[in-house]
Amino acid sequence: MTDNPMDRIAAALERMSPAPMPVPEFEGASAFVWHVEPDRLEPVARVNRVGLDLLVGIDRSRDTLLDNTRRFAGGYAANNALLWGARGMGKSSLVKAIHAEVLTDHPNLKLVELQREDLPSVGRLLNHLRGAAYRFLLFCDDLSFSHDDQHYKSLKAVLDGGIEGRPENVAFYATSNRRHLMPRDMIENERSSAISPSEAVEEKVSLSDRFGLWLGFHPCSQDEYLSMIDRYCAEYGIQIDPDTLRAEAIEWQATRGSRSGRVAWQFFTDLAGRKGVRLS
Repeated sequence: MTDNPMDRIAAALERMSPAPMPVPEFEGASAFVWHVEPDRLEPVARVNRVGLDLLVGIDRSRDTLLDNTRRFAGGYAANNALLWGARGMGKSSLVKAIHAEVLTDHPNLKLVELQREDLPSVGRLLNHLRGAAYRFLLFCDDLSFSHDDQHYKSLKAVLDGGIEGRPENVAFYATSNRRHLMPRDMIENERSSAISPSEAVEEKVSLSDRFGLWLGFHPCSQDEYLSMIDRYCAEYGIQIDPDTLRAEAIEWQATRGSRSGRVAWQFFTDLAGRKGVRLS
């Protein structure tokens, strides 16, 4: 009996297709990372983060995002949030620290990190989260789009959810160095060359408008930079002459050519190492 060629093709395609993703065991961890090829949610045993009280100079953004997250974790209405602005000023650190803070009262709150390049798979991810007995903060760090990048279209599935709507148990937090997520020259080029300039630009700029919360992070002053370091020293019990600390911290920022929360932490890491203090 001759095999049907269509049966052979169907069998070959079935062997090539990936196995369906198993039902995630969300109770095993508080944070996960989404991967594709194959689709899976990898639990994170220990999240890389600092305590909320160590984030200095961003009080207004901290309080706003903390309140929004507590409402979401409690099952109440809450907004998607875009944290935008200067590099190294604690945008991603704030998201992770707030998750840890809210987790103490709401153990059902899970943090799921999604990479920008995996945005096209977000519909499949939402299908796994939809209907689960947990609340999910879907987190995308350093979100931005370059020329000819079509991934931004997938972002709408997270923010709007199409005809199904965004799952009630999912909120989306993103960080970006750009307020409008697109390069300025890309927006200007669309405006100048499109047949209908306003419509061409609107689709891209309106991405930011779909976030209910816009939280801006700006370069810190020298006093704020030094306050961050003072807070780290107090937290980890490092004793050092204030004038020496100030001089070394200012010299460190001068060699880096910038001031930020990241630079303050890098200086403190160096200081702690010289003082024989473990940070883990």
